[in-house]
Amino acid sequence: MSDMAAAGTRRPTDVPVHPFDEAIELEPTELAGRLRGRTRPDWANMVGPFGGMTAAVLLRAVEVQPERIGEPLALTVNFAAPVADGPFDIAVKAVRTNRTNQHWLVELWQDGAVKTNATAVFGLRRDTWSDTERAVPPVPAPADVAESGLPDMIVWARNYEMRYVEGGVPGPGAQPEPSSVTTLWARDRRGRALDFPSLTAMSDIFYPRVFLRQGAMSPAGTISLTTYFHADAQALHAAGGDFVLARAEANRFSRGYFDQSAELWSAAGELLVTTHQLVYFKA
Repeated sequence: MSDMAAAGTRRPTDVPVHPFDEAIELEPTELAGRLRGRTRPDWANMVGPFGGMTAAVLLRAVEVQPERIGEPLALTVNFAAPVADGPFDIAVKAVRTNRTNQHWLVELWQDGAVKTNATAVFGLRRDTWSDTERAVPPVPAPADVAESGLPDMIVWARNYEMRYVEGGVPGPGAQPEPSSVTTLWARDRRGRALDFPSLTAMSDIFYPRVFLRQGAMSPAGTISLTTYFHADAQALHAAGGDFVLARAEANRFSRGYFDQSAELWSAAGELLVTTHQLVYFKA
């Protein structure tokens, strides 16, 4: 359990803070199970904050609860409405605690309305038989791939070093592609080591798959994002601030929506998370 749980996430004022840690900083309020945070300009998206950051903040809100047990196993975030720039409140409630797992409800409130809601499952991991059926994609090493990234107007993306192996964001004059697959190496630009909140944010690092298929950017946004955590804290510590291999592809585009499956691997070839999300688009 976090040693900061009882006091929210207050930090010494004389210690330099990484922009990510500043963005997930939460303070307790006078109400039990209610925390207060605020959006940060470093993590802005086209409309409101980067969805991965919102998911990371919701996960963090559970991490700092005194009664929380274990590590994250699954997180589902539903983006009900745009989050406005400024302060927000997060309501956290444990709805069930079993012997090895714990279930949570989380809501982000602004101006008297729920903007985002989530369910989270935390659990105690045990030493059991293990196997990974999914194979790590064969790709060149990060040093052999040129750095690229998203357009500069996507503010949150500046926090990451991105090296696209395939499926980079379409540029001017791009043509539609027959495949929606994107594979890239990514890491925090300032070298921040992975933990569960930062891994949650990075799991949403992909631009909408419809851009690649149609060869152009168009209005699109995630409605629901589920992240399954396969790595434990020890695996994240081993990954450190090194590159993560990220791969995403859509399954079907239909009537204004598509779903996307993704996976993130450590540089050593360990599967860290898999995700699934539903995205709306206008094209």
